[in-house]
Amino acid sequence: MLEITLQSDPGSYLIPAHVWTPWFSVLGSKSGFDAVADCYDDLADHIFAVETGLSSDPLMNWRVPSLDHYRLVSNSDAHSPPALAREASMFTTEMDYFAVRAALETGRGYGGSVEFFPEEGKYHLDGHRKCGVRLEPEETKAHGGRCPSCGRPLTVGVLYRVDELAAHPEGRRPEGAADFRNLIPLPEIVSEIRGVGPRSKSVLGHIAELVSALGPELSILDGVPLDDLRAAGGELLAEAIGRLRRGEVIRDAGFDGEYGVIRLFAPGELRREGKRAVGLLGAPDDTGLFDLPAEPVRPDSPKREDVPQDETPVDDTSPLAEPPIEGQQDILEAAEAAEADERSSILDGLDPDQRVAAAHPGGPLLIIAGPGTGKTRTLTHRIAHLVAERDVEPEQCLAITFTRRAADEMRERLEALLPGRATRLTVTTFHGLGALILREQHERAGLPADFRIADETERLEIAREMTGSDKEARRLLSGFDGAGGPGDPEERGSFEKRLRERGLADFTDLLRLPVMLLGDDPDLTARYRERWPWISVDEYQDVDETQYSLLRLLSDAEGNLTAIGDPDQAIYAFRGADVGFFLRFADDFASATEVLLTRNYRSAPAIVHGAVAAIRATSLVPDRVLDPQRPGERLIIVQESADAQAEAAFVTSTIDRLLGGASFHSLDSGRADGHHDEHLDFSDIAVLYRSSAQAEPVMEALTRAGMPYQKRSHDRLLKRPGVREVAHELRHHGGELTGRIRAAVAALTELHDETVLRTAAELLTPLAVRCGDDLETFLGELALGAEVDAFDPRADRIALLTLHASKGLEFPVVFIVGCEDGLLPMRLPDTDEDEERRLFFVGMTRARSSLYLSGSRRRDPSPFLRGIPGKYVTRPEQAARRRPRDQQLRLL
Repeated sequence: MLEITLQSDPGSYLIPAHVWTPWFSVLGSKSGFDAVADCYDDLADHIFAVETGLSSDPLMNWRVPSLDHYRLVSNSDAHSPPALAREASMFTTEMDYFAVRAALETGRGYGGSVEFFPEEGKYHLDGHRKCGVRLEPEETKAHGGRCPSCGRPLTVGVLYRVDELAAHPEGRRPEGAADFRNLIPLPEIVSEIRGVGPRSKSVLGHIAELVSALGPELSILDGVPLDDLRAAGGELLAEAIGRLRRGEVIRDAGFDGEYGVIRLFAPGELRREGKRAVGLLGAPDDTGLFDLPAEPVRPDSPKREDVPQDETPVDDTSPLAEPPIEGQQDILEAAEAAEADERSSILDGLDPDQRVAAAHPGGPLLIIAGPGTGKTRTLTHRIAHLVAERDVEPEQCLAITFTRRAADEMRERLEALLPGRATRLTVTTFHGLGALILREQHERAGLPADFRIADETERLEIAREMTGSDKEARRLLSGFDGAGGPGDPEERGSFEKRLRERGLADFTDLLRLPVMLLGDDPDLTARYRERWPWISVDEYQDVDETQYSLLRLLSDAEGNLTAIGDPDQAIYAFRGADVGFFLRFADDFASATEVLLTRNYRSAPAIVHGAVAAIRATSLVPDRVLDPQRPGERLIIVQESADAQAEAAFVTSTIDRLLGGASFHSLDSGRADGHHDEHLDFSDIAVLYRSSAQAEPVMEALTRAGMPYQKRSHDRLLKRPGVREVAHELRHHGGELTGRIRAAVAALTELHDETVLRTAAELLTPLAVRCGDDLETFLGELALGAEVDAFDPRADRIALLTLHASKGLEFPVVFIVGCEDGLLPMRLPDTDEDEERRLFFVGMTRARSSLYLSGSRRRDPSPFLRGIPGKYVTRPEQAARRRPRDQQLRLL
């Protein structure tokens, strides 16, 4: 971006914005950079100013010596006109672009900044929003960077990051640094006094009167005499702004995406009639209203937990009231955290059904876990219970998942439950397990100890040797990789012989060869059964024939195999998965125990009941039941639009309204009124579709509206252009992987398209960061099918996902577009309509609070919509179709 900016014009310049935000910014805790110069490398000299962001102010930045020679500016997000200048930079120059630029570059003419109090920023302190945990930096270090409630990594805030890079004490000011002022927006001050929202008509009307009488908002906050304020706005307003100017504010700091709250009055300090404050408690009459205590409330007091419990609480409808707990299992996790000191068993935080499953003594166990019922939570607690309370050695436990991301999440949870012992567990994917067995048994498999997984280039080269042409080579590989089997046995044998001569194994060998080795050698099978007598398998409904065979070899009919999943979420038949293996579990393991998890902690009642009704016609779970645990009265919204473009416009305008207006036009046109239905960010919203082609109209509409989005892909990294070339080049360079990738791109620029190489480098970087400087692990992950990791659930962007890619995720707001016969379900020769219905069920149950099902009138509505009872659905009134005007025919 900096390079493009500098090329655009000699007078162009770039200011890095909100430089401390954890996930995306120059100095954020996840950025990988400790100085601005590190990020911009050889172009760093062109940066002369940085924007402090909402969660920091100059006083914090002055502690970091590397920032001393940058001008510190402050800008508003300005999502709506009233928010302009809530943070601002001040100049004493001519109103000229180049004069402003010169002031920023030299400091002459720069007057400093207007800032929020940094505690109001949503990443000021550390914490974990889902558990309601907020910590100071010292507390975070004491807990090893993990949530004391659930054990997951904490989101490290700006203050922690500033402490890491600081070399100066608080209060230090660099020579020549411009001044700054901390202010609270006037609507928030009036809102606190009146006890209603800052965008309410009452507040906005009163502000209009104040501005009319006293001038602009910034002048009211910082310059208008208090006597004038008292005359125009009353005693409480004058007292509030007097406290603001003296810095006597109460700071309730934000964390992990939750905005902080800055108050001017302590809870219970205001005497209210209804919601509106009319004075201070304890004052005998209006004349003594402001005989305040000798010691005013100071900026560092009190925190939420310090407020005396006998004080009068703020009204529940106040904008300062705590938001409701959201998210799968948050209800139970919050209760578990509160009772942590009294816990006597790892299982105490589970609900009755989860506890029955987790406490199962031994033998085959099938857990049917509906969406949002705490599947991973139950499985990890079961494993932890076996190790911590049943004296099972960690080395005897094997846990298998389908994706690396799921395996990482399971390891994190187990580390929190079994600190110091979780690393001794074997937690892996099916292909990771196959690779582990082959490494140990490489001689039996005819492989060298240092065998590699053949990449696509090497496979194609061998196939070309066999067939004589690229076309026939690709046909041959397609036969090997298809769901129908390994292809012609003679061709397969020749292909494998050539692989072995090169010390290579095929990706499909990772499961096929272990099955062959174990199937041919009962003694070897017995050794692995003895090594892992306790096996747990996640998403059992998605196993294919080879994976099933491997599990049957590793666990006998009476073995301690725990399988968990939901046959109504079996959506991967196109990959070879067969839900029949789930359904025959009781036949395979005659002594199996079956447990159903039916309490849904994720979704609102209408969503849960509607989804169950939609799947009921073809449900593979007899008498399917899901019991919603979250309150809520919102219905599912079903929308019909004229075509795909109109449908995309509906999605965009609805998001705009939900967010309270994301543009000037939204408010000016009346499409949004500035009010949020609830506290939502872009990242709380997902748009789901059956096929990737359906995303195009949505992306175009979001782009026109200026709304950020990210699209997830299930592609393997090695299939992306440029990735293979960069990966091959890495062995010729040294250092950490991220540095090797940059060097590889530089070396290949003359031979390949630079844009393609840079894109490939961006895609490879997340995997490189995880692998550190371990090149072999990095290349192994690539060969094992590492997927494009461009989707970041933490990014503040709208998620665009296929229904398949949405599996395992959840969002407060979900749109499913293309609910039309022919799209959902697809009407292709090999399409299974029952699986299409399961896909619809998966999509519906991704939603927590709001679900929108939309389609166009160009096709018939999806038959799946008919299964949802009307009592769970609302249909917005459709605009009447206008009759086309009669058109005068022309002679020519």
